[in-house]
Parts: sequence; C-alpha cells; structure tokens
Amino acid sequence: MTAPALLDRPTTPATTRRTDRERTRGAGHARRITRRTVVYALLTGYALISAYPFLWMVSGAFKNSREVLSGGHLIPHHPTLATLAQTWSQLHFLRYFGNSLIITLGTTVGVLLVYSLAGYAFGVLDFPGRRLLYGSFVALLFVPGITLLLPIVILQNKLDLLGTRLGLILPSINGTAPLAVMLLTSAFRSVPRELRESARMDGAGELRTFWSIFLPSCRPALVTIALLTAIPTWNEFVLARVSLSDPSTYTLPLGLQNLSSSAAPQQNVLMAASLIIIIPVVLLFVFLQRYFVNGLTGAVKG
Repeated sequence: MTAPALLDRPTTPATTRRTDRERTRGAGHARRITRRTVVYALLTGYALISAYPFLWMVSGAFKNSREVLSGGHLIPHHPTLATLAQTWSQLHFLRYFGNSLIITLGTTVGVLLVYSLAGYAFGVLDFPGRRLLYGSFVALLFVPGITLLLPIVILQNKLDLLGTRLGLILPSINGTAPLAVMLLTSAFRSVPRELRESARMDGAGELRTFWSIFLPSCRPALVTIALLTAIPTWNEFVLARVSLSDPSTYTLPLGLQNLSSSAAPQQNVLMAASLIIIIPVVLLFVFLQRYFVNGLTGAVKG
C-alpha cells in the first residue's frame, strides 16, 4: 500500500477514542503539574516567612548591640562571638541547663514508662470498661491546659511539692497523657496479634511479651512521644513561672525572662540567649526526625 493511501485511510471510532483519551490524559497531567507548582510555591513562601524570624534571631546573636539597633540587615557586617560568650555568663547557662535537663528527662522517662504500659493495655488487652476509660483519656485533649493551672498549683502546695523539680515533672507527665495514650494505643494495635499468641505459647508472660515484642515493634511511636514530650517540657514557662520561686531551681526559659526584664535589656543578648536555648531542641529533632515521621505515620495508619 502506498503512502498516500495510508494518509487517506479513514479514521476509525477506536482511533478517535484513543486520541481523545490521550488528549484527556495530557490535559489532566498538565493540570496536576500546575496545581503542584502552585502548592509548592505557596509552601515555599510560607516556609520563608516562617523561617525569617529564626534567621533574624541567629543573625542578632552574632551582632553587637550597636549593629542590632542600627539597621535591618540580616547578615552581620561584623560577626562576633562576644555576644554569645557574654550571654553564656549572664544566663548562668550551666545551672539553668541542668535544671531544664533534669525536668525534661524526668518527664520524658515517666511518660514513656507509664503510658507505654497504658497503651499496651488499651491496644492489646481486653478488660471491662476499656473503651470508656480510653475515651475519657482522648476527651482530655479538648481541655485547655491553662484551665488546670490553679488546681495544679494548689495540689502542689498541699503535697509540699511547690517550688521543686518534682512538682513540675508530675504535672507534665499527667498533661501528656491524652496524646501519648492515643498514639501508643494505635501503635500497639498495629502489631500483629499472632506475635502475642506465639509468645504466650512459648511461655512468656504479659510483661515479657510487652518488653520483648511490642516495645521494639513500636520504637518509632515511642520516639515520637518522647519528642512531643521533651520539646514542650524544655520550653515550659507558665507552670515554671508560677511554681518556682528559688533562682537556683530556675529553668532556661525563666533565665531568659530574667534577662528580658532587666533594666536595660540588650536585644542581641536576648537573641543569643534564645539561640542557646533552642539549639538542643533543634539538634534533638534533626537526629530523630526519621523516627518522628515514621511514628506519626504508623499512628495514623493504626
């Protein structure tokens, strides 16, 4: 058959439908690319707006007081470490850092110990009133924490814990209960039941099954709960402000508040102090980010 004959060949309905599908597929692909480009552009703009105050704080930590007040440039013209050194001594970093570290570690360990057992009970075991009790924990997510501030302080006073580190650790453990129970229950439910049955057939008790099988399987969820507990506890200010009165027990946020309430606060010193406070949190999140994302994903799927 000659080439002109092929060109003059009539178009069949199947060919027309295939052409329409290709056009529709191409138009849909173009729309998806356009939507994705718009979304990425909006997210990039939002990220830049959100990151600018943080970048300004980092920049101010390496400026002297005159340069901070003289202009709005982001990059320091004459970067110096003197501001950080001065802030380190004024903030009494080691003392406040030790207090914050003790409170944060105590709270995080307490949350992981108590609510991993609670999550195992809610997600694996079967006992009367399980659903009602679990629903009560989840309902506490809708209770504003500030409404409990006065009862907590009164209870601390009655238990003779007001002004102590333990007086901050116990309320912080209790305040993390709803979210920790919900995430860990979902994580434990996602573990195959066959593993527990096999462990029981091999003679393992509940505690051995919990420790050897379920905890390793739910490691990402545990890391997620640890991060969601440690970061707010490290940055806690309101409860620490109303509970602690002895400067020797102050945490880092209280030390920063003392700097800002001085007679002539220096903006570069405040920025340097803020940078010193958030560096441990940023490093913690960077090193555990993979577990954090996996833990949230597994909790949502569960």
